Amino acid sequence: MNTRSLPGPDNITRSTLPNGITVLVRPNAGSLSVVISGYLNAGALIDPDDKLGLAGFTALSLMRGTTQRDFQQIYDGLETNGASLGIDSGTHTTGFYGNALAEDLDLLTATLSETLRQPVFPAEQVERLRNQLLTGLAIRAQDTSEIASLAFDEIVYANHPYRRPEDGYPETIQSITRDDLVSFHDQHYGPSGMVISIVGGIDPKQAVDSVMRFMGDWQNPSQPNPPELPTLLPLNEMISRQISIPGKTEADVIMGVAGPPRRSPDFVAASLGNNILGQFGMYGRIGESVREREGLAYHASSSLSGGIGPGPWLFFAGVNPKNLEKTIALIRKEIARFVSEPVSGEELADSQSNYIGRLPLSLESNAGVASALLNLERYQLGLDYYLHYPDLINAITPAKILEIAQHYLNPDCLAIASAGTFEASS
Repeated sequence: MNTRSLPGPDNITRSTLPNGITVLVRPNAGSLSVVISGYLNAGALIDPDDKLGLAGFTALSLMRGTTQRDFQQIYDGLETNGASLGIDSGTHTTGFYGNALAEDLDLLTATLSETLRQPVFPAEQVERLRNQLLTGLAIRAQDTSEIASLAFDEIVYANHPYRRPEDGYPETIQSITRDDLVSFHDQHYGPSGMVISIVGGIDPKQAVDSVMRFMGDWQNPSQPNPPELPTLLPLNEMISRQISIPGKTEADVIMGVAGPPRRSPDFVAASLGNNILGQFGMYGRIGESVREREGLAYHASSSLSGGIGPGPWLFFAGVNPKNLEKTIALIRKEIARFVSEPVSGEELADSQSNYIGRLPLSLESNAGVASALLNLERYQLGLDYYLHYPDLINAITPAKILEIAQHYLNPDCLAIASAGTFEASS
């Protein structure tokens, strides 16, 4: 791999403004466009239990009107120049993403500053957005995969904030008032902990100056520090939950545990192991066993979501309800094999080549590089992380994957959540 083309200390400019905003810039001389992406600490983690969905509701309201312009004027100002900007919320942060011609960088930073700092939450727009959110929740209630996922989180993350859905429930969305949106914004939106990544056909100094010009004077003395995550205790038994949704021909099952956070030294080995178990090729060992060989599922795979905290290590499948128990048994069998014997050298080598080979592909676009820079900052990986990435991947051994698998996975201590239409027991 040609590491000179990768983001690194020699081509990333990292600046911290006096008010606490961190700006990461990587120029792309061959590009006519620019991407701006980033986040601030205003995620669903800080939602009150009776106002779940407040962070997301607030984020989606920001571009519905400001002290300077209404909803239509904001979007017309962007679209007339071929630009776009969006703001949404996640568990820990509210994120934003925009793109434009490089010459219109100031348009993006000015619009971002205006919508983050000066929203007015117009009553009509708030109600329109509430109806959209409620429609989304009604659709979620009929989605077997979504409902199984909600049940899984309630099992694995009992007594932990991750158990709660970011988009809330119909009753919590109904309870959120315009004053709640204003209060949440006034308290939690500010420059402390904010990170902005800018990538494209721009000079780094020009990019930092643009952010400084439009957001350098932003202050919020009341902005709190992000909440600390409580310790999560691993499961010590099998816990199953089945949710009936009438009229469904397919059932979804989600099973697994909480995995390592992204910053954990266990994460890379766990990720490579997961690739072998349920991702590589036709969805790894699980896809081969459950779908290809036995024909029990419409789809079967696994995923590992490393984040700030212990993201889920999931095994999931879409099945005919009558094949549910067989599918669960077969996935557990593959997990048992995974924690009892090392993966083969060939399996590991294939996954290592896959990881190293797809890195440059993920960095071909300005958007891909912008996202990569945010990950460096969010997880404190270091600006030279991608330069050492091949060595990091190639250092993982079958023995290390086995050690990590045995630490996190136990086929007899899993959360198993399924949703669909099931025949009543006789």
